[in-house]
Amino acid sequence: MTAIKAFTEWLWGFPIVGLLLISSLFLTIYLKGVQFRHFGYMMKQTFGSINKTPRGEGTITPRQALTSALSSTVGAANIVGVPTAIMMGGPGAVFWMIVIAFLGMALKFSENVLGIHYREKNAKGEFVGGPTYYMKNGFKNKKLGMIFASVFACALALEIIPSVMVQGHSVASTVHDTFNVHGLITGFVIAALAALVVFGGVKRIATFTEFLVPIMVGLYLLLGFIIIVLNIQHFPSVVGLIIEKAFKPDAALGGSFGAALATTIRWGFARGIYSNEAGLGTSPIAHAAAKTDHPVRQAFWAVSEIIVDTLIICSTTAFVVLMSGVYTASDANTKSAALTSRAYEDTFGLFGSATISISMVFFVFSTIIVVMYYGSRMAEFLFGMWAGTLMKIIYTVSIIIGSIGVNEIHWNLLDLSLAIVLIPNIIAVIILAPQVKKLTHDFFTNYKGKRD
Repeated sequence: MTAIKAFTEWLWGFPIVGLLLISSLFLTIYLKGVQFRHFGYMMKQTFGSINKTPRGEGTITPRQALTSALSSTVGAANIVGVPTAIMMGGPGAVFWMIVIAFLGMALKFSENVLGIHYREKNAKGEFVGGPTYYMKNGFKNKKLGMIFASVFACALALEIIPSVMVQGHSVASTVHDTFNVHGLITGFVIAALAALVVFGGVKRIATFTEFLVPIMVGLYLLLGFIIIVLNIQHFPSVVGLIIEKAFKPDAALGGSFGAALATTIRWGFARGIYSNEAGLGTSPIAHAAAKTDHPVRQAFWAVSEIIVDTLIICSTTAFVVLMSGVYTASDANTKSAALTSRAYEDTFGLFGSATISISMVFFVFSTIIVVMYYGSRMAEFLFGMWAGTLMKIIYTVSIIIGSIGVNEIHWNLLDLSLAIVLIPNIIAVIILAPQVKKLTHDFFTNYKGKRD
């Protein structure tokens, strides 16, 4: 177990962060900064047209695809991961988290363009897509494509087991600490509710997340904005602190200036990447089911995931922690995961801490539902519809097992399996980048303006 932990921590350090940074930079340059040049247009086509009737084929609406994908990315890490990054990498980590968010938009855009372009219909008539389909259908060498697709599908399907166990344990622990309910009871309830949603298929999942996500995100952000407004006098100094420490971190973070700067950048990049899942290949699975007239138009919605998840939610958490001053407490380093809850409790009392607990439950529960859907889709790709149903049953049981307790090995296996999923997907996206460029040019030449 020690060897797995050490290897996983090393892998999720500079190797994975470096791979994602290089690939994001490459795609940003290769696509001529599409996320910057057309940022305003993307916002108009997504948030600006959120209630418009979509054109084209698909199973769910673009908004439902967005909320489904957000259900996976918006999780406990948005609440507990950001203050940990601040304590481990200093306030400057927030700056680098925002930088990688903008660069990661090119990667998220590319994998979703491919996921929608190469999507298919399954036996139920539902649109399915994602990395397995663009690997299988996009590679010129079909055998190599199937190898990549099979590796990705197996890794993601198996990765969901420790994922739902860990997520189930997080919900059970939060409910027990806040409401003193036994973990096993919580596990059975969460498993039953998750099964009720997931076994209803993609349309039920989409309907559920479309209802839940705005409520859970809205409540968390509303109270967070209130805390920021109450401490608005600290805003200029906090912004200055973030920028200063991004380039001049405290010496305590490393043995030298270079080591300290590397630590700050590493934690900022890692938090941004881990939060918005750019490059992981999960987002295209949700967006492939959306009604759209062009892959690029739906990929704009995938870019908006990063805006909501990292630029809005994670940034709100960061400013709440920094502006409230809770990060300066004597025990902040040892209790970094609890800093957000402490800030909310200091401002709103028991209502604040209860809100964080409830937000955690909703965030994690929504993640469980969508990752179960992702894993079942991978099993379906490999073996057929029956395998997808079987995996849903296995995942449901895993929630109950996880609610009883998880060991450190489960966390390590989760991180390791995420890396195994991510690497083949990044390689596939880079190989198929010319197709992304071709489709992007086609959209802005022939489709832009059709619905403006």
